[in-house]
Amino acid sequence: MSGSTQGIGYAIARGLLEEGASVAVNGRDDERVRNAAQSLREEVPGAVVSGVAADFADPDQVSRLLEGLGEVEILVNNVGLFEVKGFEDITDGDWQRYVEVNLMSGVRLSRHVLGGMLARGWGRIIFIGSESGVNVPAEMVHYGVTKAGMLALSNGLAKRTRGTEVTVNTILGGPTYSKGVARVVEELSRAQGMGTDELKGAIIAGNQTSLLQRFIDPRELTNLALYLASPLASATNGAAVRADGGVLTTIL
Repeated sequence: MSGSTQGIGYAIARGLLEEGASVAVNGRDDERVRNAAQSLREEVPGAVVSGVAADFADPDQVSRLLEGLGEVEILVNNVGLFEVKGFEDITDGDWQRYVEVNLMSGVRLSRHVLGGMLARGWGRIIFIGSESGVNVPAEMVHYGVTKAGMLALSNGLAKRTRGTEVTVNTILGGPTYSKGVARVVEELSRAQGMGTDELKGAIIAGNQTSLLQRFIDPRELTNLALYLASPLASATNGAAVRADGGVLTTIL
């Protein structure tokens, strides 16, 4: 479970533990991983949870992470970066970092586990994508482009599993009020002199496709991830499944 010390990743890790899975959580440093693992053990009595620290912007750290992984039945590719930044201000270094973390993390982890899943005859690979991958926001072009790449990666890998009990799917998440999003909203509200609730309302009002007209709770996205990770989703493969609050116009 990459990128799982907070937010959506943490919520999915907790959901998997509640369903009886053993989970390895991941974060950028040892302290974040230790704290997340301890919190999960306290929240889910009897949970079997381990932690692996690695910054996915550093291929050497990723290599060490992969060396320590055993057999993986369910891989959730969640780690990702996002920020609001004008296209002209996005440097080559920014682009490289976003590709390494948002796209190559899924390439490297999936490449490591897919062969074993196919050999054992069962497995689940889930990418936590974004509606920004199909409707790229002008103020986060680098984020949207890497999420579009993730969607393409997932689709291509699913074709490798044809005729097996291994599935590869992507969840297209809409505006989800994770801790990371909350931090950005708070920063923007201070910069714009608006209240947090007022800014949240303005953001959602600007999303003309949302039927919910509110932010999604991380647990709501978790419920979909748990379904895709389960045997119940045996006929769902190569899909881009939406958890975006409902859309007025279907893009995919």
